[in-house]
Amino acid sequence: MRVAAALRAKGGDEFAKPGSIIEVKFVKGESLSLTASRLLALMILTAGGDAWEDKPHRMRKADIRRGHKGNERITDMLQELHRTLFAVDDRSWRGKKATTLFSLISRSREETEENGGEAGWIEWEFTPDARKMIQASETYAVLNRQAVLGFRSNYALKLYELGALRLHRRQATWKGDMTALRAALGIPPDVYTDFAQLRRKVLEKAKAEIDQLAHFRVEWREIRQGRTVAEIEFRFEPKGAPEVIETVDELDRHSSGRKERRDGTVEQVVSTDGGKSISAKSARTVKIEEPLFPRGSISFGHDEIAGIARQFGGGWDVELIAQSFRDHMGSRLDKLRGAKLTAAWKGFCESWVTRRGRA
Repeated sequence: MRVAAALRAKGGDEFAKPGSIIEVKFVKGESLSLTASRLLALMILTAGGDAWEDKPHRMRKADIRRGHKGNERITDMLQELHRTLFAVDDRSWRGKKATTLFSLISRSREETEENGGEAGWIEWEFTPDARKMIQASETYAVLNRQAVLGFRSNYALKLYELGALRLHRRQATWKGDMTALRAALGIPPDVYTDFAQLRRKVLEKAKAEIDQLAHFRVEWREIRQGRTVAEIEFRFEPKGAPEVIETVDELDRHSSGRKERRDGTVEQVVSTDGGKSISAKSARTVKIEEPLFPRGSISFGHDEIAGIARQFGGGWDVELIAQSFRDHMGSRLDKLRGAKLTAAWKGFCESWVTRRGRA
């Protein structure tokens, strides 16, 4: 909750989601739709460090619609969140193994008076069980709002959350049998019963989206018993600086044509100005120049840069990592500013630890 509060105060697109909520299981045969999963993520982002408190939270409906198609109704998403049951392993009053079923939100209000319900706010409260899980969670994932709203597959979004939760652990992996895989991603038991179909329809599509929109990559290993896939192991690896820059660029682009860009079947969209064809990047509004990566020491006068190295650099000397970053980027470093510089630097620190381990 301290991390969530700090990210909310900082602003930007990053927010923390408790690991206990990410890993909560759906009741058999149930799962949230992509739109409801996005709404839940926005609710957690909005609540920030106050999500565990017994009080209402509020959000503009316009902030929800920004990530959805025009024909998707907020009312339907709220009702789905109310209906969906989650399950956690627990103990009964007799100390026996038990399963607790609960919902995530207990009450919600949606303003409907203005412009036929298209404007206004929503208000909601998390259930006592949800608040208890949020408060007690000892792990968290840092997610990107633009990435969450950019996914077109609910399975990709769930795998993205699992990857972000495990990325900075000593073993950045997830392993489970087919039952655990279906529970983790919310795949109904009667869908994609053949693994070859599940691989093609779920895993390959999820990997393609994550590799394009997330700050890490995902690979998987199929563990067989005879000819049958018995278990699967996902491995999550932070992207290097150039790949992170490409991801930031993609998140800044319109979602239209994203699949084609991912498949490499079309060129970048261009606009025309006076009969001349110019790139989409050139057509953007010019922003005020921001500072470059420091040429000298980052330990004095560059608190944000040094802070990223201390947080994600695994205890290595921050000046050593900084010099390696300069050597790695070369002349490309002179073109990095703002969000791209921050993302590339953070990605390099993470990949440094992946390659060398912690100091």
